[in-house]
Amino acid sequence: MSVTSPPTPPTDASAGTEPFFPPGYKPFHPEEHGLDAGFRLTSGDQGSEFGQQPPNTPAGPRLGIGMDSCVIPLRHGGLSLVQTTDFFYPLVEDPYMMGRIACANVLSDLYAMGITECDNMLMLLSVSQKMSEKDRERVMPLMIRGFRDAAEEGGTSVTGGQTVVNPWIIVGGVASVVCQPNEFIMPDSAVPGDVLVLTKPLGTQVAVNAHQWLELPEKWNKVKLVVSKEEVEQAYQEAMFSMATLNRTAAGLMHRFQAHAATDVTGFGLLGHARNLATTQRAEVAFVIHNLPIIAKMAAISKACGNLFNLLGGTSSETSGGLLVCLPREQAARFCAEVKGQGSGGGAWIIGIVEKGERGARIIDKPRIIEVPPRGTAAASQENSSTSPTLGEKLS
Repeated sequence: MSVTSPPTPPTDASAGTEPFFPPGYKPFHPEEHGLDAGFRLTSGDQGSEFGQQPPNTPAGPRLGIGMDSCVIPLRHGGLSLVQTTDFFYPLVEDPYMMGRIACANVLSDLYAMGITECDNMLMLLSVSQKMSEKDRERVMPLMIRGFRDAAEEGGTSVTGGQTVVNPWIIVGGVASVVCQPNEFIMPDSAVPGDVLVLTKPLGTQVAVNAHQWLELPEKWNKVKLVVSKEEVEQAYQEAMFSMATLNRTAAGLMHRFQAHAATDVTGFGLLGHARNLATTQRAEVAFVIHNLPIIAKMAAISKACGNLFNLLGGTSSETSGGLLVCLPREQAARFCAEVKGQGSGGGAWIIGIVEKGERGARIIDKPRIIEVPPRGTAAASQENSSTSPTLGEKLS
């Protein structure tokens, strides 16, 4: 299994960095691409998620609408088609990174089932009819390149797709793979005593909105007492690179550490996806979440906004979020250490437990907030050199 690394931009954007950016990344400035200084990729953004209903197929493990991917047993003995599609509206200003995020988001549905290889990808792209021809010619190739580069990092390629003109920019894709039974993990085998692990921090929705508020005084004034502009910029960059990081490393480790079930955390937030995963379990179990790893300062912003995003309640939307994995208790700490140690650009945190229950999920009344410092900052360097707490400490 190959190890993913922080996103690498195309060579024509490799010069110059700022202190908290991963090496080689140059922030997107519209003027450098012949665009107006006021160009904003995210203007008018919204969100959407899709699933699909599988057709009648031969007997075998099958998963349909409602979870991350559909699993369709094929008429060729022992093989299954695993397929997913997803698309959404822009949420960061850099078109190249937006393409990478869109691709990572699609692939995460496969990774949530422990699948590390993808046979083929298609790209879905809607070009806004409100954009000028100049803007289209400069922005869309960057987005396509980002999507393609992320696919190549994931060991696959984009062989086609569909482009249309629409009132809004929409980007997404389709991922397909033909698997043998030992290549995927059905998300239905959690048992009481398992531990819940999350592989990316929460707070991406808050971070991208706070970044937009830097240009909106009436909204910035509501949060400026709890966060600085520099901290917002750092959180935004962390959110962008977190969303663009593939969950491929964690997917491979799910097999090694005997994961019982998993899903990826996206539009319905941590609690929404935890509840959805709980309903698919064969055993009568419930998920109890004790810890919330959140990008630094995003919890404070959420509180300052009157709980606008319900981040601490677990329903704040995430995009291309981490995997929520149910692991045997004795395997969880080693799984987290391996994810962190393989240098995939992210981390992993033990956030809760699986107990006997009625296939539901909840967050305790006063969860522990784990402030996750943006990568490249002094706080992040200190955290990486510190000793990890024990399982008991993590759930206390």
